[in-house]
Amino acid sequence: MQRRVLGALKRFMDFGRSNYLFANNVSLGRIYMKKFLLILLLTLLSPSVSFADRIKDLVDVAGVRTNQLVGFGLVAGLSGTGDGNTFRVTGQSLSSLLSGLGVSVDGPVSEFDLGDSLISLATQFAQQPWQTDNVAAVLVTAEVPAFAKPGQRIDVNISTVGTAESLRGGNLVMTELRGIDGQVYALAQGSLTVTGVSVDAAGSSVEIGVPTSGRIPNGAILERLIETPFESADHFVLNVRDADFSTANAISSAINTRYGDGMATAIDAVSIAVRAPSEMSEKVGFLSDIELMEVDPGEPMARVVINSRTGTAVINRSVRVGAAAVSHGTLMVRIDAFNDVSQPGALADGETVEITNAEITIEEPRNEMVVLEPGVELQDIVDAVNQVGASPSALIAILEALKRAGSLKAQLVVI
Repeated sequence: MQRRVLGALKRFMDFGRSNYLFANNVSLGRIYMKKFLLILLLTLLSPSVSFADRIKDLVDVAGVRTNQLVGFGLVAGLSGTGDGNTFRVTGQSLSSLLSGLGVSVDGPVSEFDLGDSLISLATQFAQQPWQTDNVAAVLVTAEVPAFAKPGQRIDVNISTVGTAESLRGGNLVMTELRGIDGQVYALAQGSLTVTGVSVDAAGSSVEIGVPTSGRIPNGAILERLIETPFESADHFVLNVRDADFSTANAISSAINTRYGDGMATAIDAVSIAVRAPSEMSEKVGFLSDIELMEVDPGEPMARVVINSRTGTAVINRSVRVGAAAVSHGTLMVRIDAFNDVSQPGALADGETVEITNAEITIEEPRNEMVVLEPGVELQDIVDAVNQVGASPSALIAILEALKRAGSLKAQLVVI
């Protein structure tokens, strides 16, 4: 409210002052000032533009989540880039698949008496590894969104587990996708979309992307409903994505202000319990209204995030620095080598030899020390570091030194 009043005062004081100065007489100026006061009053009484966040952007509803599925299957139709006979699991899986389809792949090929020699030959043939150059064993994974119903389609991802070189042009054979409880929840099948390409010829190879993984958009059909506690629960639990007591309390207070005291209870820094209506349709509408409510979340913890691999440092607005003096300098040692020739005297009995000489110089740039006063903010830190002339990697070193010295009042996170 205070920021709202100050902003309105600043805007309309500028408006009133400009019109008053350019007025032709005093009475006209008074008219402009009356208009200014009227507009200012209407602005303060009208709904303000809020810079708060929606609750749906701050929380997740407990139980409303995705679920992971996984399955093992075969990709057929490859152009000689399959597992071959080195990965025995592929042959065994293909044998089981064909047996389930009524194709006899083991033992004698006929019910007639073939004789002991032919039976032994057929048995030996059945025990030989399968040549599966056009087949690859794969793992199939999928993610089921919340409230998905049987008959809906979901995307699947496929990746090889054997020695296959590429899945390009392959077709996934019907594969069961199971949940963590071992139950089958979806069936996947279809042609793969592979973006990677691998070419190998005459000892040279070129590979673009990853040809051993692909995906099938809408490649699986959900066959079983995944139960959620949403329908039967008498309370909603809202989980704050970034644990913060102030944010949890703000959300709870906003809900109680609109729907009455006792409607929402902040359990801890993450969870807020909200009483839910009994009817399913009312639950949907009630939760929709709550998600669209706007609250002012708590200020985040002072934190500095550093990526040591890329030299990136991110400082949030809550960071403060205690009194400290910062000086940054880089000592550079330079060694220059140059070749020379040593010639013996005219009458000396010697040989001409080559020698290498070295010149060593040490350079240290002169940087002034920057003093940071107590309680300086983000902009002061950035200005001070720029004044010292530090690079991103040097900035990381300065921040780590400030943290070790106890002047950096923030959590230092290195990723």
